[in-house]
Amino acid sequence: MKEIVKYAGCFVCGDKNPIGLGVKFYEKEGGAAAEFAPSVVLEGYKGLLHGGILGSLMDEVMIKAVLVKNIYCVTAELSIRYKKPVEIADTLSLFGYIDKENGRVYTTKGWAKNQRGEVVAEAEGKFFVPKPSEIDKLKKSLAV
Repeated sequence: MKEIVKYAGCFVCGDKNPIGLGVKFYEKEGGAAAEFAPSVVLEGYKGLLHGGILGSLMDEVMIKAVLVKNIYCVTAELSIRYKKPVEIADTLSLFGYIDKENGRVYTTKGWAKNQRGEVVAEAEGKFFVPKPSEIDKLKKSLAV
């Protein structure tokens, strides 16, 4: 599997962010996929992953689905349905894909499953392709 471009300082995928999650995202079945094993420092309630961290993971896997197509964009909307709590001991599987394209707006969908294969979150996002001058700024920060 091919790793998807990232910004080294990104909180979710950056490999040079000392307080980041360091998640690696890969191309899979026309979309983006990753695995993530949360640690105790990411708790919301005792023993449970904080919902904001799960939201960040969902945002990232869906934008990566657009980046797979070499389309540079930014998040415009994010909607998450939390289905089950995520235990810190769980390893999550994440997947995101493009559902629709409408001009400069890409609508994506994604899900996260626990190690038992249960869906713990479903998400939908809208990602906006900015003006060319802004795209150049985004491209300069990304690398594998």
